[in-house]
Amino acid sequence: PRLLSQFFFADERVTQVVAEINGLDAELDPQQYLVLLNQLHLSQANLLAVLERIMEECIPSERHSRDYLVKFPEELLVDNLGNHMLFAAECLLAGTFLEVEETEGAQLRPQARNLLCSLELVRTVLREQSLSQPGCYPEPVRAVLIQFDRLFAEFELSYVSSLVGVKSPEEIYRQQEIIVLFCETVERALHLGYLTQEMIDGYEPLLMFTIPRLAIISGLLIYPEGPLSLERSPEQMSRVFSPFYNLLKKIRDLLRVLSVEELCLLERSLCTAE
Repeated sequence: PRLLSQFFFADERVTQVVAEINGLDAELDPQQYLVLLNQLHLSQANLLAVLERIMEECIPSERHSRDYLVKFPEELLVDNLGNHMLFAAECLLAGTFLEVEETEGAQLRPQARNLLCSLELVRTVLREQSLSQPGCYPEPVRAVLIQFDRLFAEFELSYVSSLVGVKSPEEIYRQQEIIVLFCETVERALHLGYLTQEMIDGYEPLLMFTIPRLAIISGLLIYPEGPLSLERSPEQMSRVFSPFYNLLKKIRDLLRVLSVEELCLLERSLCTAE
């Protein structure tokens, strides 16, 4: 049950697969090479998972901040992101640029080298610790873990930033504004009887259309200083709404001429129309 013991066997498996790959002629047996390569990725993923648990147990308050993850596109936030980063670092160090331009890859290579060297040091130190005192983490062990955690985070941010345009702090704030607008819209709709709690608890499919429609009206009339504020330029709005800047202006102008009764009737119709 000890994490260091689990790390020892996970590390042994990685070492074994690497030895098998090194002893194989990929050109003579390409099928077996692909099998071993898949086994390597799986064993490395297991190794990183155990290492992550060790860091959570050993250096929970010294972990490098991962706040930058909110800047990443959602499709990148997958369980195997760490293993993908490790594979990317190995490719960069070997001079292979699979996903990035050659100039960017050359700039990333020093970070990749530092990361992989740090990982090798971590593996050596943890193996020795697992064979001597598998139940404790002395200061030298903590120090190499802190260094590895920092280097991993720095490489992850740099590498992903070279692949995609990460969100700026301003865009993240604008998205948070939209979340607040939607929450206030739902609260208002419940208060006015447009929606029921049962519809929300039951994940009524119609809500996927109803809430955004009501949020547009709320954003233009009820909370005009929020994320749908047309006092801003399109560039200052969230990318969700900026392409529809002129259309939103027309909608706002139409809404302003409605009476309270007409606005209520419109909102109720938006809650039923498909």
